[in-house]
Amino acid sequence: MRKYYTENSLMNTAENKNALSSRAALKEAYMSGKILEARAVMCDKEHNLHVDLGVMKGIIPREEGALGIDDGSVRDIAIISRVNKPVVFKIMSFQKDENGEPYALLSRRAVQKECMEEYISKLSPGFVIDAVVTHMESFGVFADIGAGISALMPIDSISVSRIPHPSARFSAGQRIKAVVKSVDEAGRITLSYKELLGTWEENASFFKAGETVPGIVRSVERYGIFVELRPNLAGLAEYVPGVVPGQHASVYIKNLIPERMKVKLIIVDSFDAQYPAEPPEYFVKSDYIDRWVYSPDCCEKRIETVFSSFELTQSAI
Repeated sequence: MRKYYTENSLMNTAENKNALSSRAALKEAYMSGKILEARAVMCDKEHNLHVDLGVMKGIIPREEGALGIDDGSVRDIAIISRVNKPVVFKIMSFQKDENGEPYALLSRRAVQKECMEEYISKLSPGFVIDAVVTHMESFGVFADIGAGISALMPIDSISVSRIPHPSARFSAGQRIKAVVKSVDEAGRITLSYKELLGTWEENASFFKAGETVPGIVRSVERYGIFVELRPNLAGLAEYVPGVVPGQHASVYIKNLIPERMKVKLIIVDSFDAQYPAEPPEYFVKSDYIDRWVYSPDCCEKRIETVFSSFELTQSAI
């Protein structure tokens, strides 16, 4: 199965730079059907993308701007949003404008079609793939999984520890690993992330009762305060007035209870702070997983994902 890079992966490679270095090199790339990448500098009123090829201009006609534009299944925002960003394309032909100046006619759709046929259509639930976060909404993350083709990662698939918004975990342009959660009849892929971030036991192994450790306040309830210790591990502390979600905290670990998947905490202090995000730690090293069980064997409640049958079983923590 051939891998297709996400957009903004080819731009600075020696091969791509060489192909854009001269008109002769561009013609050679055209003859060989090479996939190239360059920056889109404008979207005109007809929604044609203008691309800076260095030695000449390139134009991606609207219907060639993205797979699905021609049949209306993809909106024009998929084209407009590429301005000032790298786009992948193949050269379809060379033309001359009204002033007799040569330009290259390009197709991003052709690369996406090839990517869909040769790579994305061969993915199935459980495949661990590379992705790049493109933008975030309150309900989830959209990520480029190849040639600018997007997949959705719902917010409840990001981590076991609940977050208020995907921006609490990701930033636009971030390169991540993700697991294919499902594929619908149209070939659209839904992603998940939490299965790569470790089980309860794997995360709890970083802590011991009696330690005071950092955390992030995720929610404040009448019965207690949930503090995230790691993306897939949160503990419950007794209610303390004045604590609000989003604050950082220092917490004392009273106890870890694997048979109930509980971490009991005491908040020592809470405060506002801006610390750089920690890079993700992936516990899955293989390219495929068929089943993931978060719960310890000794716990009656069970949280697991069975990718082979698209099942998700989850009991409240």
